[in-house]
Amino acid sequence: MTLTTTAVLVPLLPFLGAVAGFLLGRRHPGFVRPLAVLPTLAAALLAIAVAFGQGGGTATDVATRLTPTGSVPIDLALHIDGFAALIGVLVGVVASCVQIYSTGYLRDDPRYPSYAALVSLFTSAMLLVVYTGDLMVLLVGWEVMGICSYFLVGHYWETEAARAASLKAFLVTKLGDVPFLFGIFALAADTGTFRITGILSHVARDGLDHPTLIALLLLAGVAGKSAQFPLHTWLPDAMAGPTPVSALIHAATMVAAGVYLVARLLPVFAASAAALVVLAVLAAVTMVGSGLAALAQDDIKRVLAYSTVGQLGYMTGALAVGDRGAAVFHLLSHGAFKALLFLCAGVIIHAAGTNSLAAMSRMSGLARRIPDAFWTGTVALLALAAIPPFAGFFSKEAVLGAAEHATTGAVPGIPGAVGWTVLISGLVTALLTAAYATRLWLLAFRGSGAEAPDHGRQPLAMNAVLWVLFIPTAALGLGAPFLPDWFDGRSLTPTLTTSVLATGAALIGGLVTYAAWRHSIALAARTPIGVAVAAPDASPGLSEELAIATHTPPYADIAGAQDPADPSRLLLGPLRRHAATGFHLDAVYTALFVRPVRAAATLVRFLDREVIGTYVRGAGTAPGWLGAAVRRAQTGNVQSYLGALLAGSLVLAVAAVLVATGTGA
Repeated sequence: MTLTTTAVLVPLLPFLGAVAGFLLGRRHPGFVRPLAVLPTLAAALLAIAVAFGQGGGTATDVATRLTPTGSVPIDLALHIDGFAALIGVLVGVVASCVQIYSTGYLRDDPRYPSYAALVSLFTSAMLLVVYTGDLMVLLVGWEVMGICSYFLVGHYWETEAARAASLKAFLVTKLGDVPFLFGIFALAADTGTFRITGILSHVARDGLDHPTLIALLLLAGVAGKSAQFPLHTWLPDAMAGPTPVSALIHAATMVAAGVYLVARLLPVFAASAAALVVLAVLAAVTMVGSGLAALAQDDIKRVLAYSTVGQLGYMTGALAVGDRGAAVFHLLSHGAFKALLFLCAGVIIHAAGTNSLAAMSRMSGLARRIPDAFWTGTVALLALAAIPPFAGFFSKEAVLGAAEHATTGAVPGIPGAVGWTVLISGLVTALLTAAYATRLWLLAFRGSGAEAPDHGRQPLAMNAVLWVLFIPTAALGLGAPFLPDWFDGRSLTPTLTTSVLATGAALIGGLVTYAAWRHSIALAARTPIGVAVAAPDASPGLSEELAIATHTPPYADIAGAQDPADPSRLLLGPLRRHAATGFHLDAVYTALFVRPVRAAATLVRFLDREVIGTYVRGAGTAPGWLGAAVRRAQTGNVQSYLGALLAGSLVLAVAAVLVATGTGA
């Protein structure tokens, strides 16, 4: 089998599995799990074969004309380089792990057949984005992912949170897709092709007529898909979906698509210094803001969601300084440890019976009940905090090393200010990342109080997948010296300066958080029980034990929650209330967009019902009245008809005489 044929089968197999799942899932439930797992697993194995076949050598380009358009042609093109080969492996492996994990996590869910088919379709769409060489074909996969995310995030549609989150994810990402579509058209009009290789050749040879406009239009779509400021607000709310969906979206699909697109088209963005400055500023704001927000969250999945936003900021920061190798390397390592973290979170939630870290901090023995999640999750958190020798350390240092190199102005076309912006924000984020990772570990696994409830042992499929993802989380960074062939020949070895600075920042963040946690526990021991349990804004009459038993947060407002064991109260102080709400961006959007749109809709409805509807009703009523009058005149009396005829004739005669008299005068 040739490399081209193998690559075509990679996105095709999950697509066929999705189609078969939709057609057979309800009627033949015994086929659901094989149709979910086997095609995706086969695609992952074929993606690995493609990566070995490509070997980091010359890119494979194959194309056939899809349809004549009369202007810019659309090609069914395949483009496999080192980046595409490695990201294809990431998507295939993570999707396979998610499908296997879901067989246990959703084993009693009556909607599992449609869920599994949607996950397969989601995987196929992302693989299409990765392997295609034509922007219009890429756009198809891009939009299919948005549709699949709408249904998967809203899987638990009977809950208001899931319905609102799915709609929000769809609308926010589509908001970015509108300028993204215009950007693709503008780029094709400028270069005369939708083919990525043709676009890059044109940029290198002739440049672009409007590079800043095109780059900013494309960047809007990237900000929506990859959850970058200011279009990142949908991602934390997307945690209302099943935990395996969160792992898939955050690790290998959807959010990775935007970063991958910029990496593919980096020369287009590098043609505009203004676009790089905008990209760097967005990355910096995203990194620091999401780190502060993650440190204040109570829901374990929302902590990881804001963590994803911050790590995507690292990737876009690497792209802003012109190093797509560092960006893709961090994308790969982040995909491994973030998928592992989300799947571990699913096990933790299953064992604790709640998403709340405040509730988990009041349980003892949780780590003993779930040893697989405890050990693999601990290593994944160390990788997230960029502690050597785990994968996150090497990839994050590659980003910071690229930023340090850009500060000297040695990178052509990259302003030194861009490098400083990414470097300083990256170091601050390294401290914040270690802080919230340490806080999550302490509250989840070092709780004290009543023994954690026994909700039964987790299925083997869930625990086995954790150890599969543990391997790249622990060892991917050690392969950095052997990966340059896949990364444009760039060395991924960490630099000494950034390694010392970032690791030092991470250690400081972790140690300060630990000290704050110990101090918080000491304060809690001296705090009266009534004060510790009931905050001023707590739900009236809701005891802590009842809150945990019913999976309800013990506080009505997480921003004002007074959990005495939470170190974030000491670390953030008054800022915690604002950070817990994502710095009120949702409230800002509600005031600027949601309320005006609703007011406009109310006005339109009033005009439609009361103004236009009045005319419509009048147009129907007037003929009705006329018909009623005419109907009453039809009495059936011949004498009446003759009398009316004579009267009418008399009137006409008088009118004729009057007209004639007037004319004669």
